[in-house]
Amino acid sequence: MENINTWGSWLRHALELSATVAFALSGVMAAARGRLDAVGVLVVAFVAAFGGGTLRDLLLDQRPFFWVRHVEYVWGILALGTAAMLFMRQRHFEPTERVMQIPDALGLGLFAAVGVDVASRAGMPALVCVLMGIVTGVFGGVLRDIVCNEIPSAFRDHRPYAVCAFAGGWVYLGLSALGAPEWVALVSTVTLTAGLRLLALWRDWRLPLWQVGHD
Repeated sequence: MENINTWGSWLRHALELSATVAFALSGVMAAARGRLDAVGVLVVAFVAAFGGGTLRDLLLDQRPFFWVRHVEYVWGILALGTAAMLFMRQRHFEPTERVMQIPDALGLGLFAAVGVDVASRAGMPALVCVLMGIVTGVFGGVLRDIVCNEIPSAFRDHRPYAVCAFAGGWVYLGLSALGAPEWVALVSTVTLTAGLRLLALWRDWRLPLWQVGHD
């Protein structure tokens, strides 16, 4: 049993770290597109990487925040942001919105899985667990875009985003209720959430728009 718990803890840590890296990269790209200076790039990377998880921890009243517990994440993001800036400048890499969508989709899936798992282990009701998955997966990108003075892409491109995290959260809870191993539930949530988002981008699926009638 101890080995199982250790494996589950390691997997959660790995998913959280991977999600942090993915969203940090999306933040660096967004800041580069906005022509921010070096400090601005690092700030946007930090907000994108830690914004959703910090809001989740606030709502669940968990202290200290996850990035305070793992301060190595902060050092890693600072190093990653610096290295990414140097790489893009040397290679004259111009990040496009399409390129940003890949780490953004991966971060969404990874953080959604971590968020619903954290809330589930805290004993929250099923709907709250799913909502915490959405908050963790979506709000880092929302804050990233707001800091870059843009309407958040989660709200403006009309393609499923939070809906993907919503579906993934219920998959996690369903598999857990059926007695599936924790790693199966986590990996399935990541795969479904990120896969749905990438598929929606590829197929250009769009949510119904709010139509205002004209006289």
